[in-house]
Amino acid sequence: MELMTPDQRDELLGTFKRDAFHLELKDSYGAAYEDAPIARWRRGEPDDFAWLQPWLERVRQATRAGKTVRRVRVISEPLTEYIRWEHSVTRLNQEAGEDIRWLPRHLLPGGLVFPVGGNDWWLFDDEVVTVGHFHEDGRIKGSELVTDPDTVADCAKVRDRLWKLAIPHNEYKPA
Repeated sequence: MELMTPDQRDELLGTFKRDAFHLELKDSYGAAYEDAPIARWRRGEPDDFAWLQPWLERVRQATRAGKTVRRVRVISEPLTEYIRWEHSVTRLNQEAGEDIRWLPRHLLPGGLVFPVGGNDWWLFDDEVVTVGHFHEDGRIKGSELVTDPDTVADCAKVRDRLWKLAIPHNEYKPA
């Protein structure tokens, strides 16, 4: 299986037509570009968020063009340190136009089966899915591009179901 790099996957944000949706299922990620910001956060130091600007600009461009960028983060409670940090910076994503919601695992519907082996994924325009593949330490290996209509439809169904259940960022109060 050939994997796309995170940058290649993110480039899809410049090409989708209507809607980009991301489902996150992990309680911790190991993105190298987040190592220094998390360390500053732990120490209570300020952050200029320069590391996040390329992503925020992609989101701004998409939302200015009338497209939607959405995300559901399925999380365990109590929150991991990583998710607490992520929650603390989510306002920046929102300000750029991304709609982010939180869904504690205990609120997941019984019997729900996550498509693509329970991996994280992006769904673009109900046409293309990019499935995240990770190393054991949470670092991303890359993303697999999937266009199979049945897989895409399964992802769209899960998106629609979870989006209704998830709590908007401004309403979710971490325990």
